[in-house]
Amino acid sequence: MRLQSLVINGFKSFPKKTTLTFESPVVCVVGPNGSGKSNVVEAIRFVLGEQSMKSMRGKAGSDLIFKGSKSLPAGSRASVSIYLDNKDKVFKLTGDEGENIDLGFDTVSISREVYSDGVNRYSLNDSDVRLKDINNLLSSVNIGSSGHHIISQGEADRILNANSRERKEMVEDALGLKIYQYKIKEAERKLDRAGSNMQEVSMLRRENAPHLKFLEKQVEKIEKAKELAGELLSLYKEYLKKQSVYLETERANLSKEKSKVSAEILMLEKQISEAEEDGAPEEKNMAELSVLEKRVMDIRRLRGELERKIGRVEGMMDAEKERARRLAEKKVVAPEEAQFAFEKVETLVAEALSKESLVDIRPILERIKAVLEDLHRQPGAETNMASQIEALEKSRQEIFGEIEKIAQEEKSISEKTEILRAENREMMEAMRQKEKEKFGLKVRQQELHSALGMILVKEEGLKHQQDDFNEEIREGEPLVGTEIRSYKEFQFEGAIDHALQEETRKKIERIKIKLEDAGLSGGADIMTEYKDATERDVFLSRELEDLEKSMETLRSLIADLKEKIDVEFKEGVKKINNEFQKLFALMFGGGTAILKIIMEGKGRSREEEREEEDFEEEIVFEQGIEISVSLPQKKVKELHALSGGERSLTSIALLFAMSAVNPPPFLVLDETDAALDEANSRKYGDMLQILSKHSQLVVITHNRETMSRAGILYGVTIGSDGASKLLSVKFDEAVAIAK
Repeated sequence: MRLQSLVINGFKSFPKKTTLTFESPVVCVVGPNGSGKSNVVEAIRFVLGEQSMKSMRGKAGSDLIFKGSKSLPAGSRASVSIYLDNKDKVFKLTGDEGENIDLGFDTVSISREVYSDGVNRYSLNDSDVRLKDINNLLSSVNIGSSGHHIISQGEADRILNANSRERKEMVEDALGLKIYQYKIKEAERKLDRAGSNMQEVSMLRRENAPHLKFLEKQVEKIEKAKELAGELLSLYKEYLKKQSVYLETERANLSKEKSKVSAEILMLEKQISEAEEDGAPEEKNMAELSVLEKRVMDIRRLRGELERKIGRVEGMMDAEKERARRLAEKKVVAPEEAQFAFEKVETLVAEALSKESLVDIRPILERIKAVLEDLHRQPGAETNMASQIEALEKSRQEIFGEIEKIAQEEKSISEKTEILRAENREMMEAMRQKEKEKFGLKVRQQELHSALGMILVKEEGLKHQQDDFNEEIREGEPLVGTEIRSYKEFQFEGAIDHALQEETRKKIERIKIKLEDAGLSGGADIMTEYKDATERDVFLSRELEDLEKSMETLRSLIADLKEKIDVEFKEGVKKINNEFQKLFALMFGGGTAILKIIMEGKGRSREEEREEEDFEEEIVFEQGIEISVSLPQKKVKELHALSGGERSLTSIALLFAMSAVNPPPFLVLDETDAALDEANSRKYGDMLQILSKHSQLVVITHNRETMSRAGILYGVTIGSDGASKLLSVKFDEAVAIAK
């Protein structure tokens, strides 16, 4: 893995985008005080996730954003991106559940932005991530926001001033044991969560226990009631089956009987209808007879009129004959003759008024005319009178002909009337017989309607029995369940004994009362609830077991990690001692230097004491690191007895030794050579050459000797606009500048 480049934009004194590339094993950043060169180190800390504002010389996130100057506006955000080579796929990222996440990038880019409101945004290859993910990723390659791979001037001496336990933590960090510490903390967090979950699950089990106990008692009652329910179900199956068969049989019988009666009623209605239609011929004969009788009456009335008419004609003939005689004798009209003529005309007028037809009136008018003509006594009256008499005779004969004609018609009608009357008498006798038969049919029809009414009553009663049957099933289902409907499959032999059925029904009622008194009609719900509660308790019990196993696994993991840390820590200390001794001898021209693992007692804190009522003082022993040095040709063996320069060389030798044992991908040194003289600067430069074989070095320095070891030299200056500017110089130019 190799550091490729660093891009700074809006961060502190770098308002504009500034890019540093690291193509050389040693890159130096130089510049006067206040130019912003240390801001490069802080930018690296920032992008790697540093959370301490103090270490970046600020109080809040907004302090990291360019503040502006007279000629440049203040920024609204600051961003830093670092690009790292990953062709060897050394970067590893694990998820929250410990699963590996395949990055698949040849170059890993980490970016961090801070806004004026202090909000930070992290991204990995342009995808938003959490700070936790950044730390997780960096720990896989033994780097982080601070620690052994970023060493400032003030921190170089920190390892010497630290206590033994703090030194141990620094050494662990340098040895790459931080990933194990991270896993231990993660396991401890999971252990705490598992412990909390165990408490919660235990509490849930305790809360569930009383209700479960109550349900157990209810289930005992239900089990006892099941025996009654079983007996009830057995009785139900037999009773309901027999009852259903009885109802079905009765329904079929009634249906058959109803169909039979209804069919006979329809047949009777047809016969009665036909019998009533047979009376039509009688009515026809009677109507015809009535017409004939009326015609006879009309004929007789007409004959009477004709007979009277003959009388009048004969009278007129006699009068005419008398007048003719007188006329022959006297040739004058006597008064009585005039009176006779007047009466005759009057009679004829009355006769004409009685007629309705003009045909009948016309002959009468002609006779009236003849009478009046006789009174004129004109010459030839005798002849007219003879003609008149002759006409009257003709009229009389015609009337006689009409009388004869209507007499024949009357005779014919009378004969026909007698025939019809004889037929009617026979028909009346037949009708009386048919009426007798029709009466019998209607009596039977009434009987059948009564029978049909009884069938309907029985059907209504059967319907009530069916309703009772359905109600019995509805009431029984909550007590014995849906199996009550399995009565359909029940088989029995023999006839149905209704008395036995009634006795069975009474038994069913008694058992139903017992079950209802037990208050277990909702037994299915209780059993379901009991099952759910039991399953929940079993689930919670398994959860506790799983949590216990998980906690045991976590404890084992923590123990294994601690053991691994302890083993690797001890082996690492040995390796550091070898390098420390070499570098110390190089720096001082001899002497010895060694790290010793010691055990120190640690008492309990007051807070820990308050947590336990029966507290007994107990000393907990922890490992620590002690540094022992011996300068050549001096008896100095204690750190506090070293001079400032000696302390600086010692701390640098130790830090470089730690870096040599577990080389980080890159090492940032911020003016760690500031206190060295020229001779020691050369030794410092030699150590840089050694370290650069294992790690890239980014060195902030004022030291010419140190500059001479750089392949690339970046110069930082501050302009009049208050912005830092970057100049780069290649190796040859760097040597010339250094000289």
